[in-house]
Amino acid sequence: MEAALHRTPVRGPTFIRLLARLTDADLPSSGPAPADQLGQWIDWTRAVALSRALDHAPDTDATQPGDTPDADADDAAACARARARLATAIAAGDDAGDASDFEPFRRHCVQHQRAMQAAAGRLRGQLRDRLAAASPAMARLAEVDAAMELALVPREQALLAAVPMMLGARFERLRRTAGDGADDLLPPAAPGWRTTFRNDMRHVLLAELDLRFHPIEGLLAALRNR
Repeated sequence: MEAALHRTPVRGPTFIRLLARLTDADLPSSGPAPADQLGQWIDWTRAVALSRALDHAPDTDATQPGDTPDADADDAAACARARARLATAIAAGDDAGDASDFEPFRRHCVQHQRAMQAAAGRLRGQLRDRLAAASPAMARLAEVDAAMELALVPREQALLAAVPMMLGARFERLRRTAGDGADDLLPPAAPGWRTTFRNDMRHVLLAELDLRFHPIEGLLAALRNR
């Protein structure tokens, strides 16, 4: 108990802080600079592709098709609908029932992760196509985003694949101790440790959804401000 009171607060996105709280991880309050981390994550072949995209000068003589505010609004609305569908599915609950082992919950978690990955990837590609058709400068931005996705998504997926395992550890700990899991990020525990765990998993998945939509929000902002 005393160790928990003196743990260093974890900084970063809600998704990271939730996982740290649920797993009792004592993570450092700061880490390597983002540029240093990127250097560790990107192998040389992907680094070359990213460098080419960054160095590629836009073709200022290219035709710039007209676009309308309505088209931008349609893009934003389509992304909002997709995100809302994913959030609704996560919030609706799970099909694990009163399972006494973690496996049904693991399948539920992986199912939602795959749905988020597919939807985010599809929307990101569609928005890049819109940027590429907007102007030479926006086409360059789309090229950089494609290179960044190619370089970083494998690392991202490897890290996110650990989420079910971390939730599994939380499940086992709650089952053993019937702990309440209450903290400043999670709501007060409902009666029953399985209900507590479902609430924990739901909050983690919703935070992961926010994380996966960050690139989409950036592309939408670029379309609005081009």
